[in-house]
Amino acid sequence: MAADRVLPLSGVHNFRDYGGYGVEGGGQLRSGVLWRSAQHEAATDDDLAALDALGLETVVDLRGDDERELHPCRRSDRFAARVLFAGGITAGLAPHLQAAGGAIDVETARARMIDTYAAMPYRPALVATLRLYLSALAEYDAPSLVHCVAGKDRTGFAVAIVHRLLGVHEDDLMHDYLLTNTAGKIEERIAQGAAHIRQRYGGEIKDDAVRALMSVNPAYLDAALATVRRDHGDIAGYAEAVLNVTPEMREAMVDKLVV
Repeated sequence: MAADRVLPLSGVHNFRDYGGYGVEGGGQLRSGVLWRSAQHEAATDDDLAALDALGLETVVDLRGDDERELHPCRRSDRFAARVLFAGGITAGLAPHLQAAGGAIDVETARARMIDTYAAMPYRPALVATLRLYLSALAEYDAPSLVHCVAGKDRTGFAVAIVHRLLGVHEDDLMHDYLLTNTAGKIEERIAQGAAHIRQRYGGEIKDDAVRALMSVNPAYLDAALATVRRDHGDIAGYAEAVLNVTPEMREAMVDKLVV
């Protein structure tokens, strides 16, 4: 059940388990070891206690250096996970903010999000962090978390790559991506994003355009995957050529994460 995937935190949006899906050839992803979320700047003390209880060993931060500096994640005194990031600017802005430049309507908002996603597979700093992410999944048999700002765009692309490498069907891959539109306090998250967008770009951006920027849409992820398939045939080919995933790494990921 989709609701069972969501960890209902007060100050961290879109925190959920992306394991548990069936995989091609039989078996399913382990539950309780693959987590995704938005950033943790506003995490409450209770949120931090809930995160500690997950036993996270690795946290992969897909945000750029500027985003980490402006919005540092809160950590408890007990936090002991390794935080992985390559450094640099992964998006210039979070994709939903990058797409929002200038006063726009809903059609333009969607078109800009599609263009933003289409370029995502080759952002140098993001690629470098994705390499660390996949390497960690192949090496460590312990719970991990991947996050960006809103936990929907860069995180959505990263999780789609992992899902496909592990054999999750593309229908389930898309289902998990679209859970952003219903997971947790969706209206609060959209309102928060709207405030940031309007502060930066002006109040003339209409509500439906803001919602298009702060939600996910199948066409967005499809645009990123179309780039991958155009250049590499499939996600496995992209992962090998761009993300340095060897057949041995992929086998190790399957051994650790599929039951």
